Amino acid sequence: MMAGTIAIQQLVEQALALSTVDGCVVIGEEHFEANLRWAGNSLTTNGQLHTRQLTVISLVESADGTCAGVVSRAVADAAELAALVTASEQAARTASPADDVAPLIEPYPQDDDWNAPLAPAGIEVFSEFAPALGAAFAEAEAADRLLYGYAEHGVTSYFLASSTGLRRRYDQPTGRVELNGKSRDLSRTAWVGVQTREFTDVDVPALSAEVAKRLDWSANRVDLPAGRYETLLPPSAIADLMVYLYWTASSRDAEEGRNVFAAGGGRTRIGERLSELGLTLRSDPAEPGLECLPFQVTAGGGEESIFDNGAPTPPVSWISDGVLTNLYRTRNWAARTGAEPVAPIDNLVLDGAGTKSLDEMIAETDRGLLLTCLWYIRQVDPQTLLLTGLTRDGVYLIENGKVTGAVNNFRFNESPVDLFGRISEVGATERTLPREFNEGMARTAMPPVRVPDFNMSTVSQAS
Repeated sequence: MMAGTIAIQQLVEQALALSTVDGCVVIGEEHFEANLRWAGNSLTTNGQLHTRQLTVISLVESADGTCAGVVSRAVADAAELAALVTASEQAARTASPADDVAPLIEPYPQDDDWNAPLAPAGIEVFSEFAPALGAAFAEAEAADRLLYGYAEHGVTSYFLASSTGLRRRYDQPTGRVELNGKSRDLSRTAWVGVQTREFTDVDVPALSAEVAKRLDWSANRVDLPAGRYETLLPPSAIADLMVYLYWTASSRDAEEGRNVFAAGGGRTRIGERLSELGLTLRSDPAEPGLECLPFQVTAGGGEESIFDNGAPTPPVSWISDGVLTNLYRTRNWAARTGAEPVAPIDNLVLDGAGTKSLDEMIAETDRGLLLTCLWYIRQVDPQTLLLTGLTRDGVYLIENGKVTGAVNNFRFNESPVDLFGRISEVGATERTLPREFNEGMARTAMPPVRVPDFNMSTVSQAS
């Protein structure tokens, strides 16, 4: 889909100028994307995508409070823009008063270049990656392995303007590679993935070698019963669990008794020690390699407020040295409860000052499991954050410091909050790609961890 030829900055300004209500916020998003897909050691498709979307948030004051109308559409010309603004204003005039009202963000010092040209993401981003992938195909074919997967790289430019005079702009590159390896008869499978900003740091030979190693491990099959096992989780696997923990870290939900961080009586568990290890879970828009939006952009929904658009997102530690220190809260909820607002941030880092690699942790394991991938993760109980899900693409048996084979898949039942307190060892933190939740949170850095009693609740027939 091709976006219009009018500059998106111009459309954002025009939408704001068309507004006739008491307050207005306009969000423009211009997205360029390139992708490659492959199957059976052969490139199958490649493509480029260019989309544009505008969101108009109209605010109308009434005797009962402030009413908001939020409408998002693809817009290419003046007529479509006018229709969008009208629809937003009509939605506001028929809406009930919002319960998360706060003053719109006023302008503040910042150095965004509002009028800088867009930075398209074209297929040329794969100029080094594609030849390396071709070499991996040839190597896999010679070894009787099959490679499947895809690579995506996109740049989204965000433009935010409000009737207060605030203007903010940010260009967000996001890239990921997921590589599946299979034996020729499709009986064995393995997965690896990485996230990247520019594709210049993607080591295709290393990814291919890791897949090959895991497929070789799978040549020996061992069936194990359900139970609790000492388990090593690589960075990608622990990332999926920590992302779910983070997504539920709402102060309002905790104070109203609706999530695992509730302490009863309108209190939260902030200040409670969750781990005896020095584990820190944090977010920082300026984290090297994980840079992300330094201000809030939202069309509302979930635990984010449209009134917080443009609010800065400073670094925050959610868990510091094992102690729960922050939950996110809107400015409205913060004002109601006498607390400081804390904004969600689009990256997540877990660090425990460990230095060991996953291979070193394997070498120090007498007997246990290596759990490489989680999938189909679902919440069972919000009060404990009990999650269930399946293992996929590689659960391996470790004996006397070596991987000796692949085991059957399991369904697991674990609470990431409870598990956080049972982690007995952490390795070195590294950038990683969650398997299950990478579309919602691609930017993570995690260590491999050891859990002495991971709960494999039942054997799964999934393959």
